Amino acid sequence: MHRIALLAIPALLLAGCASTPAVDDGRVHVVASTNVYGSIVEAIGGDLVSVTSLIDSGAQDPHSFEASAQNQLAVSKADLVIENGGGYDDFVDTLLDASSTTAIVINAAGVVNLPQGANEHLWYSFSDMQTVAASIADQLSSLDADNAETYAANLTDFSGQVSALADQVAGTGEGRSAAITEPVPLYLLEQAGFENATPDEFSEAIEEGTDVPPAVLAETLDGIGSVALLAYNSQTASPETEQVKTAAEKAGVPVVEFTETLPDGEDYISWMTSNLAAIAAAIE
Repeated sequence: MHRIALLAIPALLLAGCASTPAVDDGRVHVVASTNVYGSIVEAIGGDLVSVTSLIDSGAQDPHSFEASAQNQLAVSKADLVIENGGGYDDFVDTLLDASSTTAIVINAAGVVNLPQGANEHLWYSFSDMQTVAASIADQLSSLDADNAETYAANLTDFSGQVSALADQVAGTGEGRSAAITEPVPLYLLEQAGFENATPDEFSEAIEEGTDVPPAVLAETLDGIGSVALLAYNSQTASPETEQVKTAAEKAGVPVVEFTETLPDGEDYISWMTSNLAAIAAAIE
């Protein structure tokens, strides 16, 4: 599983952050590990929330992220903190441990009962995100009971949009196979009905940042011409993934790029809509 590094923060800075009182501006202050969860909070909370996403750009590589003293300060002032869990963003727990915050913490992997060792890229699972969104709405309502009806209404709207995406993708890849460079978009491909044709040893090695065994790389390259598309994580490239991408392009296999965080200017719904459009265009 990917582990995101925590930059060493001077103890005096940490101590100062930990004692900083929360901002009282009438809004619920939320810290999300990535802008994916930040976007979902904004969809449910609207102007009633202030959201800080620690990883807030599609240009950032989540695997090399280093938390800062500013991140620590944001956590110390938060009313609600949202992390993916499952080993993906352990830096959030480190920040929480270094702070005296009393913030409510939502661990998405825990909310959806993710089995240990399972694919932790939950945001590509529409059903899981609906479950997490419901938890977010519940916790916002507990922190701001006066606006509970607004949070509930926004949740209904968001869940409806996610359900529409799930209906749109269902069965579109039935009877087809896909190759992946990493498990990042695997939940989405499974919802479409694609069969994963990539050797587990390949995607696991790429995810862990280790060398792909030569025999496994050869097997992956040999099978690339028989798949309907290659799902390529454009935020984490390596010589092996570039070889697979080149082989797919030479074989005329469409390459569909996926990211782990929101591209700039996108929200969760528009991002997933673009992902579905890219899949549809690849297999038409």
